[in-house]
Order: sequence, then structure tokens, then C-alpha cells
Amino acid sequence: MNQTTKRPQGRPKKLVDETPVQEQPTKKASRSVKRKDVSYEAREFQALNSGGTFMLMQSGLTVYDEKTDSIREIRYCERENSVFRDEQQPNSVKTPVIFRMGRLFVPKQKPNLMEYLSLHPGNKANGGNLFTVVDAVKKAELDMDAEFLLNDAITLLRTKELDDLFAVALAFGIDIDRPTAEVKHDLLLKAKKSPKTFIESFDNPVVAMKSMVKQAANYQVISVKSDGVKWFDTNKLIISVPAGQDPTDVFVRYCMTEAAAPVVAEIERQLG
Repeated sequence: MNQTTKRPQGRPKKLVDETPVQEQPTKKASRSVKRKDVSYEAREFQALNSGGTFMLMQSGLTVYDEKTDSIREIRYCERENSVFRDEQQPNSVKTPVIFRMGRLFVPKQKPNLMEYLSLHPGNKANGGNLFTVVDAVKKAELDMDAEFLLNDAITLLRTKELDDLFAVALAFGIDIDRPTAEVKHDLLLKAKKSPKTFIESFDNPVVAMKSMVKQAANYQVISVKSDGVKWFDTNKLIISVPAGQDPTDVFVRYCMTEAAAPVVAEIERQLG
């Protein structure tokens, strides 16, 4: 005869969920914010209104965070990963952000400083007027163009005829009654200071006219006084000069007009 085993009476055994329970983090998670793309390569920032030393203000500096639709305070703390104050330790100390000689170089090892400057309201990219990031490629191109321009200016100084060089020298107010080497030296200083202006002066009709006027004054063809320009031999007035204006500039502008054509022709004849 088969025997049937009876179940013991009582509540059924409670099934235990063996799925591991995920531990809750003990630290409050940082809020996600929409931040600008920040390149973690070394970058250089340049002050817009200062070539000296100045420190960026950090107290109460806030930015709008689109992700949380809120205004959040930012500050740079060297030992903090985040630039948002509500994500930093309460006892964190701000690190000064100082531009020296109008420049601030940020190495790639300081991504928090890079992000801080990227978000800063004073950044030109954000509509500010305190500083801007230096475009390394554009800067290299500009530096190269400047070098080429200076080289062109020096080439002109070496190859131009003396008459052309003296004409430009006179237009710049350089005394040409000196040894040629001294005149060229002064022209070289002008070329280095402003290569573009120096190059353009050789094809500038105003420069040529100014040179002719100064030669006419030096050779006593005309007499240039503060109140007017006259013929040297007859003392006859050619043109009056308004008070407070440079007589040479006034006369040069006059000589560039059609009405002055007979005067210019006579000056060229006497300089002949």
C-alpha cells in the first residue's frame, strides 16, 4: 500500500528575491547642464582693452544654464572639477585668474579654467568686451603676412631709385640734406613701423605732390607761411591758409584740384 507524505501545516515559505539590490550613492549627483564645447588643447586668451596686468572678477558671477533653466554662479577653483559653485565643495577657495601683458595662456592640463573662460560673460564669444580667445591658425597667418609685408617694404627700399626714395622721405618729413645712408636709415625705421603705409606711399599721388611742394619750398619757388602760400619771387598770394591748419597740407590739397593745374605746372617748370 502506497503511503502519501503529508505537507506540514502552516504558511508557505516566503520566496526571497535573489536579485541584488543596487546601492544608492551616498553623494548627491551633479546636475547635468548644457555647456559649450570646450577644447582641451592649450589655448591663449587676449585682453581686449588692456595690454597690462589685470584680474578677472569672480564674485557673484552668474550665467544662464539652458539645461536647468536657471541662473547659476560660476567661479574658478583650481582643485575643483566643476566651475559651478553648487557643484563645488563649500570650503573651496577661488583661484585668481590673471592676465599678464594682456595675455593668458591656459595649458590643456587645466580644463576647468578653460571651461570657466569659455562660459565667462566677459568673453567676446558670449557678447563680452573683456577678452577673446586667440585663433592660433589666424594668428600664424597674420604673423606670416606681416613678415612678408615687411620684406616687401625693405625690398623697395633697396631697389627704388634715389629720386623716388627722397620723394617719399620728404613726404614723411625726413631731412634729405644729409648723407644718403642716414636718409635710408630713417626710411627703414618708417618701413618697419608701418610697412603697408611705406609701400603704398610710392604710388600715392598725395605723397608725390607733398614731395614736390616741399622741394618747391626748399628751392625757394614758393614761400609757405602759416597764413598762406605765396610765390617766392613776386610775393604774390597763391592761397590763404585758415587759422590753425597746416599750410603744407592745405596747399597739397589745393594742388590736387583742377583749379591748381596752372600753379602745379609752373612749379614743375621752375623745379625743372
